[in-house]
Amino acid sequence: MNLEMQQFKAEFFKALAHPLRIRILELLAEGDKNVNEIQTLVGSEGSAVSQQLTILRAKNIVLGTKEGNKVIYTLKDPMIIELLAVARQIFNNHLVDTITILDKFKEEEEVLPQSKS
Repeated sequence: MNLEMQQFKAEFFKALAHPLRIRILELLAEGDKNVNEIQTLVGSEGSAVSQQLTILRAKNIVLGTKEGNKVIYTLKDPMIIELLAVARQIFNNHLVDTITILDKFKEEEEVLPQSKS
């Protein structure tokens, strides 16, 4: 069972491993949208958005429901919203760590006497 779970996680995270797919998920976290709305919001051409939506659908991360001549996309599991929020927090934590390191370097440079040439 552990191996199956690890395989699922690996495939799941592979499906998220593209900046445009992440942006699409962030938009869908705000509410359901059709392809034209997503294209407009991301500023990308239709084929790129459609290609990424196809991948997200194949991995059961988003659902597409036909309404007239449009397909409305929605997140399959609302926990994706939480996952994106956790990823943002991890990113922020990394930034805080980096800023702390940079501040220490800056302090050390100010303390060390500058060598004369």
